[in-house]
Amino acid sequence: MLVNFISNIMKYSFDPPKVPTVKIFNSEELFPVHRIYCVGKNYAAHAREMGVDPEKETPYFFMKPADAVVTIDSIPYPPRTSNFHYEIELVIAIAKAGVNIPKQDALNHVYGYAVGLDMTRRDLQLASKEGGKPWDTGKGFDYSAPISNIHRVQDVGHFNSGSIRLSVNTEIRQDADLEELIWKNHEIIAELSTYFRLQPGDLIYTGTPAGVGAVQSGDLIQGSIENLDQIEISIT
Repeated sequence: MLVNFISNIMKYSFDPPKVPTVKIFNSEELFPVHRIYCVGKNYAAHAREMGVDPEKETPYFFMKPADAVVTIDSIPYPPRTSNFHYEIELVIAIAKAGVNIPKQDALNHVYGYAVGLDMTRRDLQLASKEGGKPWDTGKGFDYSAPISNIHRVQDVGHFNSGSIRLSVNTEIRQDADLEELIWKNHEIIAELSTYFRLQPGDLIYTGTPAGVGAVQSGDLIQGSIENLDQIEISIT
């Protein structure tokens, strides 16, 4: 009763921002986004193209702000960069909280899956790496996490394999299979839950295959994951 009373009299200094949401396929409900986690260097070929030996460096995690999520069909070319990169990824949507989740139980925490783009200001990211600084300006900017509709597990099942592809202006740039992931979905969830308490509404971008590259204003990005969905984003 006391909590309800306090919430009824609480006043904000300004209207709080809206909760970021993602559409759920074939549903009027929306998925409220809590946090966005990303896995780096989770395909061996991509690790190599970024100058990393995947046998010596395991995948790792970084984050984007929840309001970086984008469900519109166009995004602006961001400021302070001249090397704006695409990265197509399978996205895991979490529905059940947990910490130190066993691998064998990890997939029980999944609500569904989506196709996502981890848009990156590569020049800023590389400068941060070289200077030993955080990646936030290279990874966590506005409109940096485009995403398709989320498809529920009961409708599409889990994804251990399947084509993952991306084209720019109809030219194929990324073409791989989800079975090439170093950490599989259940391993990602289990490992991430040793660092953070996962919560309903969390999104996990699972990593990108080789073939990342730059786009310019006017380019059209089209990406897809077999038996899941596709995404199409224009750069304005």
